Amino acid sequence: MNDMSLPAPQTPATLPPQHERRDRSALSSGGRQHILLIEDSRSISRALAHQLQVALDAEITCCLTSKTCHEALADKSRRFDVAIVDLNLPGASDGEILNSVVAQGIPAVVFTARFDLDLREKVVERGVADYIIKDNDRALDMVVASVERLLNNALVKVLVVDDVRSARQGLVELLRLQRFNVIQARTGQQALEALDQDRDICLILTDYHMPDMNGYELTRLIRKRFASDELRIIGISSSSDRLLSASFLKAGACDFVYRPYVAEELQCRINLHVQALSQIRQLRAAAFQDYLTELYNRRYFFREGPALVERCLMRVEPCSVAILDIDHFKKLNDSFGHDSGDVVLKAVADYLKGVCCPHGALLGRLGGEEFGMILPNMSLRQALSFCDSIRGDIATLTVPLPAGETTVTVSIGLAEIGGRESFDNYLHAADQFLYLAKRFGRNQVYSDLSVLPEQQAAG
Repeated sequence: MNDMSLPAPQTPATLPPQHERRDRSALSSGGRQHILLIEDSRSISRALAHQLQVALDAEITCCLTSKTCHEALADKSRRFDVAIVDLNLPGASDGEILNSVVAQGIPAVVFTARFDLDLREKVVERGVADYIIKDNDRALDMVVASVERLLNNALVKVLVVDDVRSARQGLVELLRLQRFNVIQARTGQQALEALDQDRDICLILTDYHMPDMNGYELTRLIRKRFASDELRIIGISSSSDRLLSASFLKAGACDFVYRPYVAEELQCRINLHVQALSQIRQLRAAAFQDYLTELYNRRYFFREGPALVERCLMRVEPCSVAILDIDHFKKLNDSFGHDSGDVVLKAVADYLKGVCCPHGALLGRLGGEEFGMILPNMSLRQALSFCDSIRGDIATLTVPLPAGETTVTVSIGLAEIGGRESFDNYLHAADQFLYLAKRFGRNQVYSDLSVLPEQQAAG
């Protein structure tokens, strides 16, 4: 590759407003991510396209020349989420194609054979999201990882807290360049309100000097509510106090950066923290998720259930607990095989997930064919109506099996939480009602209102 100097950009290096980039992503064909691969080497292009398809299940448009690249960019029916750009193409040997990609607001990963400090500075000025050098055996893997990270970043919410608009905007542009979903706050109080309104924020970048509270105090307040494995905090300051970093870290920050910072270093630090959170969540999912139904497992249900019940009791809000069991499940396994039993379990679980999650219920597979539900803000009568609707709907489900279609019914035991007892006691009460529902015919919901009909009449 010849030494080159990039031409002056035709448009500013900053990306379009975030809502425009979201629209571009939303228009990707068929809901799949669409990647533009600009690479003049056929062998590299084929190998990289294959790895991207296997790893990301994305649609890939390959361009070997500047002409085919301009045609792809001009095609309004195609919208690209990320572009991989080789700087040296037939017909555009001075990296002109990069300007065309950036001008359309497409996050770009530069993939080049030769790189030096001068070229690095010029490329970074164009607003590229990342650059990777073709100088080792893992280069293709690094490109795939970079693209995957950029695609996933669109789902990551980052809060930037700084009262100085120019400083805040610099961080916002850096984050948007990486496709993060960015939320802004000028004060510590605004930051706390943002956290109350959006529980999906997973990373905070906060300045030290603010009008209402400093970043150290804000960090301490946040740490009272969120552990470091739930939310990451990076402190930022232009202060000359070299002990400030230690103060931030002791208050609960995960990292600290002094201004003026090197943008690439800060990007790397941010990516490392986001990756760490992602890995923690994957481990947590493996520990707390039932492998078959993808519902919470018994361990998670017994861990989070008591806290949910306690919140309802503290707020003096009604709450009920239910245990659901698939009727004659052993007979189904014996007749159709355990694989068919798994299909039925997944079908019931998918239905329960759809109806329980919108109500803020805690749903888990307790074991075998038994599911538990904590129903916040539901009195016994409300929960009875809700559970009976579940029972009726499941009875109408048709589950396709290898041997043909089948239907199932469920029995449900329901108990209202009326005071502070052990969590086991609440479940034991629901389990006793489940036993009665099974004993007296199945395909029904049993509760206090079932065994005390005079109470039902009095209501």
